[in-house]
Amino acid sequence: MTGSWGWDLLIGLVVALLVAWAALIAALALARPRGGMLREALRLLPDVLRLVRRLAADPGLPRGVRVRLVLLLTYLAMPIDLVPDFIPVLGYADDAIVVTVVLRSVVRRAGIDPVRRHWPGTDDGFAALCRLTGLK
Repeated sequence: MTGSWGWDLLIGLVVALLVAWAALIAALALARPRGGMLREALRLLPDVLRLVRRLAADPGLPRGVRVRLVLLLTYLAMPIDLVPDFIPVLGYADDAIVVTVVLRSVVRRAGIDPVRRHWPGTDDGFAALCRLTGLK
């Protein structure tokens, strides 16, 4: 291509990263809550963050589940996202979608009872969480 293996390698890495990023964005678009549910997910985010922290600290949960939750908390704390937060609506939507996907996997592995036990919000909020994530 350019005649220099160093530049070819760099160009190849950049293209591979862009393709991987596009694939992740497409996966997020497919996993997103439908309709007005995304706005509801953003409203529940503070309670969901407390839920994730509590679940991650629960020694009664399987190790794999707790690892997923710690990785989720790390992702949410990182200043770099898949979609930058300054982009209106979509910037925070990726966080809500990632949380939804992880919570679905937690419930499949550990059940709904630990999620209910650690939920810090109201019963209406828990019902909304169940609708959003398909927990029940």
